[in-house]
Amino acid sequence: MIDFGFDKIALIGAVALIVIGPEKLPRVARTVGHLLGKAQRYVADVKAEVNRSIELEELKKMKTQFEDAARDVGQTVSSELQQTSAELERGWASDNPLLEPSAGIADEPLGTPPPVYKHPNKKWRLKRGATPQWYKLRHGIPTRAQSGAARVARFRPPRPRA
Repeated sequence: MIDFGFDKIALIGAVALIVIGPEKLPRVARTVGHLLGKAQRYVADVKAEVNRSIELEELKKMKTQFEDAARDVGQTVSSELQQTSAELERGWASDNPLLEPSAGIADEPLGTPPPVYKHPNKKWRLKRGATPQWYKLRHGIPTRAQSGAARVARFRPPRPRA
């Protein structure tokens, strides 16, 4: 930036005092100060925007590098997994006597199959009360929930017939 020493600033002030006059000099100095402040804020904003754009570009580069690295790792893992599964299949086929027809074991019956799982049909989500059902039935306690209209209809006196 421009280098101003004390002597140059004093010379500019003396010329401004002579040209502008002592009455208008404080107002002009205030205006010049406001303009310089705005210029400094504008320069600071431009610098901040440039720094943000540079950081954004660096982050984009890092993102692409990480994506490439992740893609490479994924490809190597999948290729290794395929190789391992192929080796496992080859080993299983060579060691399993059931797959070889010459062994004679595949011709024998396998026997009874294991028992099939039967679900116990417990209604574990259903809220159960402490009072047993037989007690409710014997003493006339309702066992099912009724709507409000059904309860009102149950206890409403019958209409007289005309």
